[in-house]
Amino acid sequence: MSRPEPRNGPKRARVLVRERRSRIAGGRPVHGDMDLRSLSPLMAGFLLAMTMGGAAAAQTIRDDLGRPFPLPARPPGRIVSMAPNVTEILFALGLGDRVVGATRFCDWPPEARSVPRIGGLVDPNLEVIRSLDPDLVIAFRGNPLRLVERVGKLGLPVFVLDIGDGLDALAPLVEKIGRVTRADSAAAGLVHSLRAGIVSVDAALRGIGSRPKVFVLLYGQGLWTCGGESYVDDIIARAGGVNVASALPKKWALYKREKIIRDDPDVIFILARSDRDFEAGRDRLSRLPGLEAVRAVRTGRVHRIDEDAASRFGPRLVEVLARMASLLHPERMGRRP
Repeated sequence: MSRPEPRNGPKRARVLVRERRSRIAGGRPVHGDMDLRSLSPLMAGFLLAMTMGGAAAAQTIRDDLGRPFPLPARPPGRIVSMAPNVTEILFALGLGDRVVGATRFCDWPPEARSVPRIGGLVDPNLEVIRSLDPDLVIAFRGNPLRLVERVGKLGLPVFVLDIGDGLDALAPLVEKIGRVTRADSAAAGLVHSLRAGIVSVDAALRGIGSRPKVFVLLYGQGLWTCGGESYVDDIIARAGGVNVASALPKKWALYKREKIIRDDPDVIFILARSDRDFEAGRDRLSRLPGLEAVRAVRTGRVHRIDEDAASRFGPRLVEVLARMASLLHPERMGRRP
């Protein structure tokens, strides 16, 4: 069983494995200054219906399940977020005061911790969600589809989003959330800021001569790493590195100790939620037989990347990109790692 994207919260074991997992339809306008009074009643009615139908279609967006979702006439005032990355984006758009429910893993920004809890990613409490009387529920592919469908059967408007394969999918995600919350202007501003951060890293690394080999370790039991289908693989490449596990056709997978030794990575990134976890993971890694000879361990290039920031497909991924780039190419980024 392949491992999903890293967890959005502190639980491990089976829950950890499960937890860590628009086109706008526009109507065709009637061209010209046509006077409906000059038409036959039948034709006038037909054109009026076409115009009204087009206007209605223009107010529809498709979610990432491909389902049409009617945009609300007014900005939603009571939003339930079913995933930590969605919560982060909502707060980044200035909509934190409208979020009336969030998962127990929604702890960023710190203000999100005071939002009423609805349960977890895979075990949300539907009765709690209904009691919050939301006019918009934003779900994520990490939520079990059967539960998402049950929320919809409660008569609540549910908009479902998917995780992206790389950084380029971040802007469309923000734009969709901005559209469905009627916060298009705020979304445009956030997208501009995120793209500026990515462009800044791209410019600093343009023409780099070498790309260090990178191994990513997810802190915890086993040597979990990201494969070529994970967006973390894309971030490593954008940061000027080469993921030694990129050939794995998976998002996350267990890696063998012997393979790490053969790959001999120049840099190891440990995804950890705290400095204490990072130090424990680094010490455990260095004690594995043969790992002391790996270049990254031998030269002290084992670094912490904030697990929550890296494992949530949200705005902080641009910060992760900048940190990885600084650690891989400090001479290009103009600062110490």
